[in-house]
Amino acid sequence: MSTGPIAAVPLPMPTRAAAHTAPRPRFVQMEPVGRCNLRCRMCPVTYRADAQPGSPPALLDFDTFRRLLDGFPEAEELQLQGLGEPMMHPRFFDMVRHAAARGIAVSTNTNLTLLTPRRARECVTSGLAFLHASIDGASAGTYEYIRRGASFDKVLRNLDRLIAARRALASATPRVRIVTVAMRRNFAELPDVVAMAAEHGVDIVFVQHLCHDYGEHDLPAAYRSMRDFVAAETLLDEDPQRIAYVFGAARAMATRRGVDLRLPPLAPDKPRTGPRGCDWPRRGAYLSWRGEAMPCCMVSTPDRANLGNMARDGVEPVWNGPTYRAFRAALDSPEPPEVCRGCALYNGTF
Repeated sequence: MSTGPIAAVPLPMPTRAAAHTAPRPRFVQMEPVGRCNLRCRMCPVTYRADAQPGSPPALLDFDTFRRLLDGFPEAEELQLQGLGEPMMHPRFFDMVRHAAARGIAVSTNTNLTLLTPRRARECVTSGLAFLHASIDGASAGTYEYIRRGASFDKVLRNLDRLIAARRALASATPRVRIVTVAMRRNFAELPDVVAMAAEHGVDIVFVQHLCHDYGEHDLPAAYRSMRDFVAAETLLDEDPQRIAYVFGAARAMATRRGVDLRLPPLAPDKPRTGPRGCDWPRRGAYLSWRGEAMPCCMVSTPDRANLGNMARDGVEPVWNGPTYRAFRAALDSPEPPEVCRGCALYNGTF
């Protein structure tokens, strides 16, 4: 795969595509870093060309970040994370401060492996509103199998460091939640994940399914091992009674420990079309570190779907340009874009 600019994926152009414009969104997600220090088994960043060893630093330029954010004057929420680990960016907290000074609620997802004492304090003092800590298990064996390259004990120490910094600065923010991707490998540990969260001062646990089946016919070859991994680990083919038992135990643990627990649906909804099925390309913008616009965070890599480059061409010309409008029109139709058909959000299994 090339590391240069990636051409937009050709999309059907319905005759009424021009009607599928949208006001600029109040929610924006930008990827500060296009690579990661881990090689998590369910994450496609491992296969992106710009994340390979020896590639140039995949960092969002700070001035480009400011210019892109200026292109969303209505923005109220900013998620500063894509596929990469945001704390690898040397100016990550400058980005947080810049957006927070505009009154924007800033959130991030992090694997917590790079959280130093200084960064723990900056999570509080920068104005970061929400921090989602990715922890996919309650034991070192399970967690370290999934999050290749991470240390379970170190991550828990860093979680304690973050909670202690927030307490020392007498701050309610950032609000911290643990995010767990449920799969066959780890879902039996969900009750223990809830207990672990409570023990470490976290009162929200968000459990999600694997995001996508990577089933499109033109999936880039580099990602095909992801398709095999999802097929092996998805809960959608697991015994429903076993899932119900584990989920019930997790809910009971959450009630006992005072944890707000979110669990995904036990079975997929019927495939849905139109805005009720998915409104991501209307309500939110998702940008790679290069400024490439993608339909949503579930696609998450521009060599699967690319709607244009906002850093190069501007926000509005891309947001309501022909490629974005065509994508919205297709999403409203009985034949949604193929990249959406295996999506957990689209199918109601996220």
